[in-house]
Amino acid sequence: MSEEMDLISSDTYINRELSWLDFNERVFAITGREDFPLLEKAKFLAIWSSNLDEFFQVRVAGLKEQMAHGIRSATPDGLTPGQQLAAIRTVAYSQYQEVSKRFLSEVAPALAKEGIVFSDYSTLDDDDRDFLDQQFNELVFPIVTPLAVDPAHPFPYISNLSLNLAIFVRNPETTLTRFARVKIPPILPRFVVLPDGERFIPLEQVIAAHLDSLFPGMEVLGHHVFRVTRNADFEVEEDEGGDLLMTIESELTQRRFGKVVRLEVHPDMPDEVLDLLLREMDATAEDVYRVDGPLDLSGLWGLFDLDRPELKFDVFTGVTPPRLATAAGETIDFFEVMRQGDLVVHHPYDSFSTTVEAFIARAACDPQVLAIKMTLYRTNRGSQIMQSLIDAAEQGKQVVALMELKARFDEERNIEWAQRLEDAGVHVMYGVVGLKTHTKIALVMRREGDRVVRYAHIGTGNYNENTARIYEDIGVFTADADLGSDLSDLFNYLTGYSRQTRYRSLAVSPVGIRSAIVDAIRREAARPDGLITMKMNSLVDAGIIAELYRASRAGTRVDLCVRGICCLIPGVPGLSENISVRSVVGRYLEHSRIYRFGSRGRERIYFYGSADMMPRNLDRRVEALAPVNDPDLQFRLDEILDVVLADDTLAWELRPDRTWSRIGGDAHVDTHEALQDLAIVRSSAHL
Repeated sequence: MSEEMDLISSDTYINRELSWLDFNERVFAITGREDFPLLEKAKFLAIWSSNLDEFFQVRVAGLKEQMAHGIRSATPDGLTPGQQLAAIRTVAYSQYQEVSKRFLSEVAPALAKEGIVFSDYSTLDDDDRDFLDQQFNELVFPIVTPLAVDPAHPFPYISNLSLNLAIFVRNPETTLTRFARVKIPPILPRFVVLPDGERFIPLEQVIAAHLDSLFPGMEVLGHHVFRVTRNADFEVEEDEGGDLLMTIESELTQRRFGKVVRLEVHPDMPDEVLDLLLREMDATAEDVYRVDGPLDLSGLWGLFDLDRPELKFDVFTGVTPPRLATAAGETIDFFEVMRQGDLVVHHPYDSFSTTVEAFIARAACDPQVLAIKMTLYRTNRGSQIMQSLIDAAEQGKQVVALMELKARFDEERNIEWAQRLEDAGVHVMYGVVGLKTHTKIALVMRREGDRVVRYAHIGTGNYNENTARIYEDIGVFTADADLGSDLSDLFNYLTGYSRQTRYRSLAVSPVGIRSAIVDAIRREAARPDGLITMKMNSLVDAGIIAELYRASRAGTRVDLCVRGICCLIPGVPGLSENISVRSVVGRYLEHSRIYRFGSRGRERIYFYGSADMMPRNLDRRVEALAPVNDPDLQFRLDEILDVVLADDTLAWELRPDRTWSRIGGDAHVDTHEALQDLAIVRSSAHL
C-alpha cells in the first residue's frame, strides 16, 4: 500500500470538510435555478440549513475536540485541525451571506408575489395585532418560560439548536438592570399565520412584541435573537458485558449538554450582549456567526407543507414493477416471482409500498414462513415494516431485528422501536461490538416441502418508507442460494459469536469490501480497454483514491458520479487525466452505490450495496456489497449509470482546480425526469 499512498498529498487530495461544504453549496445553488418551483426553492434553503446544523454538531465539533485534546496531526491534505476550522469558518461565512441574500432579495419577494408574504410585526395594522395578541395569550404565553439571571438565578442552560431571545429589563424602582432569556418554543410552528392565510410572522417577533406580558412591572430595554449549536457527536465505549441500550440512552442525555460549537446572531447584536453570551456559555469569538437574515431557515419546511401544488414539483407516485403488478384486489405471490428470477427495484421510481413493504408483509402472514431477519438503521414512526415484524412475531415466527442504536440522530427513535419490538417477542440485537451495522439486508426462511428456501432483499437504502419517496436507492429481491447462504452466515456473525470473514458471493466489511474493490480496480488497470464506473455518495478513502490514480496512469478510463464528498482531484496531467467526476443534485437525493468494472461488449463485474468509499464504511462498519450477474439486472444498472453520466441539467463537474461547475449542454437530460419516464414506460408496457 505504501506505493499507492505516495500518490496522496496536499496536491492530490481535497480536504474532506471543505468538499462537504462544496456539496452544501450545490444544494443551495438549486435555489437559483429558474426551472425549480418556488416552494421547492424554499425547501432547499431549509435543507441547506439543516445540513449545516448537522455539519457543525458533528464535524466541526470533532475538530474542536481534537484541538482541545492537543491533537495537531494533519489529514491527508496536509491541514491540521486548527487550519481546517479556519478554512471552514471562511467558507461557511461566505455561504451564510449568499443564502441570506438569496432569501431576502429573491425567494421571499417571489413568494410575496404568490401571496406568501413574510411580514414584519412593525408593519402590521391594529386588526393584525389584535389577532396576534389573541394567539399569544392562548397558545404562546402558557408555554413560554422567561428565565431571569441574578444572584439567585444562575445563567440558564441553552439547549442545542434552540432559538432564543436575550432580553434586558430594568426595575423602575431600583433602576437595576437584569438579563433574562426566553426560549422560542420548538413545539410551536416557526411562523404564525395571519388570518388571511397569506402572511407569516416569525414566532420570535410575536414573543418579542409581548415581552411586557412576560415581565410585568419591568421596563424592557431591548431584546436580541440568538441560536446555539452544541457538540452532538459522541463515541460509545462498548464492551462485551455492557448494556448498549442503557449506554446510548445515557449518552443521549449527555448530548444535550455538549460544548457550544456555533453561536448565530444578527449583526446588530451589541458587543456587550455578545460578550455576556460567550462568557456564560464558555464559547469563543470564533464560534460566532453574524447572520444578516433570519436565523434557522430550516423553519421553511413549514412553508413547504402549504397546499400550493402549483408551486411544487408534480407529485410522482412510484410505479409497481411489471413482474409484481396484479389485477385490482389480487395478491401477488412474491415467492413465486422470486423463484422465477432476481428482481431489481429502483426507488422512488418504483413504489416502496408495493415492493419492499409488500415483501415483508407477505412474509409476516405466510404460514410457510418460519423466520424473518432484518437490519434496521434509520427508522420512521408509523413504519409498516415494523408493524409487519411485530405481526410475524405474534404469529409465532422467529423474527430477528438487528437494530443499529448508534445511527446518528435516529438513536431515540431506534430505542423506542427496539423496546416495542422486544415487547412483541422480536429478538432484537444490536450488532457487533465496536462496529456500526450499516448494511441493508432482509432474509426470509420459508418451508417448501421438505426443505427451507431462503428469500432475500439486499438494498442500498434504509427500510424507511418516508425517505424512500425522496432518496434514490436500488434493491434486489433474490432467491439465489449462494446469496441466501451468505446472508445466513452474515446474520450469524451479527447476532452470535461467528468469526466468519469469507463469503460465497458477498463482499463484507470490515474485511472484504476494500480488497474486492482494490482487486477489481487493478484488474481493469491491467487491461488495454479498462473502464471503471462508480456511483456513490462519498469518495474519501485515501487508499482507494490512490488505486484510482494508479489506474488512470495506466490509461484506464474512470467515470465517477459522487453526490457529496469527493477528495479525489480529476483531470490532473500525469495523475488523473483519465478520471472524470460529476455530482447530480436535484429533487431526489442520489443515494445508491453502484460499482461497475469493464468496458461495453465484454464481461463486466457489478457490485451494489450500502458502502461508500470511506474509511468508516470499509474499515469500521458492517457493510455488504452484492454482485449482479443476471444480464437483465445488469441492463437496469447500466441504464441508471448511462442516464446519470449523460445528465446535463442537474449535473456538476469537478475540475482540476478543485472547483465545481455546472455541466450544461443541449441534450437537456435531467436524471430524475428521465428515470421517472423510464419507470412509467416499463409500467405501461405491462398494461
